[in-house]
Amino acid sequence: MIVYHGAPYLVSVPMYGEGKLHNDYGRGFYCTEDLELAKEWACPDGQDGFANQYRLDTDSLSCMDLGSKNYNILNWMAMLVENRVFDISYPIAAQGKRYLLDHFLPDYKNYDIIKGYRADDSYFSFAKAFLSNTITLEQLSCAMHLGNLGTQIVLRSSLAFDSIWKEKAYPAAASIYHVKRVARDRKAREDYFRMLEETPAESVYLSQIIKEHWTNEHPGLQ
Repeated sequence: MIVYHGAPYLVSVPMYGEGKLHNDYGRGFYCTEDLELAKEWACPDGQDGFANQYRLDTDSLSCMDLGSKNYNILNWMAMLVENRVFDISYPIAAQGKRYLLDHFLPDYKNYDIIKGYRADDSYFSFAKAFLSNTITLEQLSCAMHLGNLGTQIVLRSSLAFDSIWKEKAYPAAASIYHVKRVARDRKAREDYFRMLEETPAESVYLSQIIKEHWTNEHPGLQ
């Protein structure tokens, strides 16, 4: 598998145990199979960066694919609330976080790599809205397909880090790719508000999921 890691600098050897703790799926090395998207990620603050290209040997690696039929959107939410920092000062948010962790958090920590949604700024705001009980499950599911952000691949284990090696790097000009990143985020938000107007609001809110004691086997998640 060819993967790319966007960063403001060159990353020759990804180091196991480094990286931010409060990323979507915890500490790890976050990549994408999309070169153009990696160039956008390389320019988060308007500075030039690099899309570092690697070859990843997946033959001996265990992979958790959150996009497969084995998982649902609430599994992704549970992983997100465990790893990212949410405002849970509201009672429903605190209760919702606890419920998601207790009933929907998959056993993900022993996997070598994880494939799943990336909670960019706009996507993280959608997740926060669901946790605060202001959008429905259906609206959250629809929101995850906005912006054409695709999936990210995260290396988590030492074995995964031993299975990747650098091939080359592509420069990413902020004048092009920071502009694209901002435009992508803006469009995702615009599409989100349009979707809220068009999607029926009588779907299920987090409060109802808690009240009705939903689990992974609930028909509403199949």
